[in-house]
Amino acid sequence: MSAKGLPIRDDVSADELRRLARRESDRAAATRMLAIAGALEGLPRAEAARLAGMERQALRDVVTRYNAEGLAGLHDRPRSGRRARLDEVRRAALRQLVLDGPEVETSGLSAWTLPDLCREVEARWGVTYHAAHMSRLVR
Repeated sequence: MSAKGLPIRDDVSADELRRLARRESDRAAATRMLAIAGALEGLPRAEAARLAGMERQALRDVVTRYNAEGLAGLHDRPRSGRRARLDEVRRAALRQLVLDGPEVETSGLSAWTLPDLCREVEARWGVTYHAAHMSRLVR
């Protein structure tokens, strides 16, 4: 632990943090682990932050979250944003609709096109999509 500045919890060693960072799939969390490991090993905070590719203030924010929440605090928090227009149940129904294909006798279609899917979703659930967005949903 550093004598100056914000103390860092030391329940996980610097070597263990580096080992965890190598196995971490979240790149941002791994970078934060490496920065904290450098600070735990005695590097000046500015140097530890620079080596991890962040500012000193960003390292301080990371240390604050790490002290409060542990390793879980190093991962990005979910961002707020616009809710999906189709909930999970309707997305599952859309997935099954695409996999089953159109009913040839009633619709006259032999395969779904993106505009056809947009019209079908609007007819079933009243939700409009542009064909480009429907492409992202189908992928």
